[in-house]
Amino acid sequence: MKNMLNRRDFLRRTMLAAAGTALSAPFFARNLRAASPSNTILHAAIGTGGQGGSDLEQFVRHPSLKLAAIADVDLSKTAVWKERFPNVRIYQDWRVLLEKEKELTSVSVSTPDHMHGAIAMSAMQLGRHVYVQKPLTHDVYEARQLTRFAHEHKLVTQMGIQIHSTSEYRVAVRLVQEGAIGKVKEVHAWVGKSWGDTQPRPPGGDPVPEGFNWNLWIGNAAMRPFIGGGYYHPSNWRKRLDFGTGTFGDMGCHIFDPVFGALELTSPLSIRSEGSAPNEWNWALNSVIHYVFPGTPRTAGPTINVSWYDGDQRPPAAVQALVPVEKLPDAGSIMIGEKGVMLLPHIAKPKLFPEAQYAEFPMPKVVDGNHYLLFLEAVLGNAPTTAGFDYSGPLTEAVLLGGAASHFPNTTLEWDTKALKFKNLKEANSLLRRKYRSGWKVKGLS
Repeated sequence: MKNMLNRRDFLRRTMLAAAGTALSAPFFARNLRAASPSNTILHAAIGTGGQGGSDLEQFVRHPSLKLAAIADVDLSKTAVWKERFPNVRIYQDWRVLLEKEKELTSVSVSTPDHMHGAIAMSAMQLGRHVYVQKPLTHDVYEARQLTRFAHEHKLVTQMGIQIHSTSEYRVAVRLVQEGAIGKVKEVHAWVGKSWGDTQPRPPGGDPVPEGFNWNLWIGNAAMRPFIGGGYYHPSNWRKRLDFGTGTFGDMGCHIFDPVFGALELTSPLSIRSEGSAPNEWNWALNSVIHYVFPGTPRTAGPTINVSWYDGDQRPPAAVQALVPVEKLPDAGSIMIGEKGVMLLPHIAKPKLFPEAQYAEFPMPKVVDGNHYLLFLEAVLGNAPTTAGFDYSGPLTEAVLLGGAASHFPNTTLEWDTKALKFKNLKEANSLLRRKYRSGWKVKGLS
């Protein structure tokens, strides 16, 4: 393989990063399981274009990884990998890959959101360790089921929130947990992206491109005609209710991550959307979603309010005034504490305010960790994962609940996490779990 590291140097760097993670973030999941005695990771990648290609570029850097197989519904995305790794086996149907590749150690899932849960659960049921892109799943029920299964079977897992392992987010977590801004009173997070569409779905359909299997791409969703011009493939699927999770689903797992982790948040008590509702086909633009979470030892009261804004929406002017910067970052969060305020851009080092108060403040020293390679070291039994499903499952649930709430603007939805349902709006519960189409059902999910 290309881009290989010296094994000794690699282990030294990775273990140092893992040690830093363990010291700086005691809430991280410790999903560990010993790998096979051969010390070789036989890996399969499902989804190799776009983010899948970026993920795979990282995985193949590990000196113990052997790329055994890849699957992609668009065969044009696989040619570059076959050229680089002539012995890799190519599949178009991920189900066939899992059936035929009997000796796999791990599987990465980098597909549209609606297939994350089905592929990951199918792989775990075969005993494979899994790395799954964010959001962990398309639906709340899927996230809960994956988390339970991975925990019960002691599988190594990681969700693809790679900034979680870098120094920028880890310094922010340390600052909050070491009391730099005092106990936190409220949080505001935002992103300027807009994965939404107010238009109806175009009528009719278009020819399916050669080498692209539309049936396999649709997967467990309801069948419909292919629409060209990038309407679905390769990336605008994020705007479509059946396939993506909108702007919040795309970026919420990233930007809520240091907030969720630093404050040790659990499940929300209530969620309220004050933006527009999705239409029949697509997610809306410009979300504003307010959460109330139970308080924790890191928060100032019995509950804490956490708010999300995307598209053109931003935190109120009074909140922005607490971080007097020339321009608010396009994405990030503001944590308001009893002693001070932290601005955490996505992705940059945190800033503390008032500036004069923190002019000489010693910032924690942490090292960067590689999220992908830490997962593989955990598969080998050498290091903890940093975003295993015990942590990233509840994080995903919280984000997906915001998407569900957006269907009911200006309505406060009360959440019962034990029963996995909304207490005060029965019709909202239909958004927590999808019916998979015939031929695509997966045990434990459908």
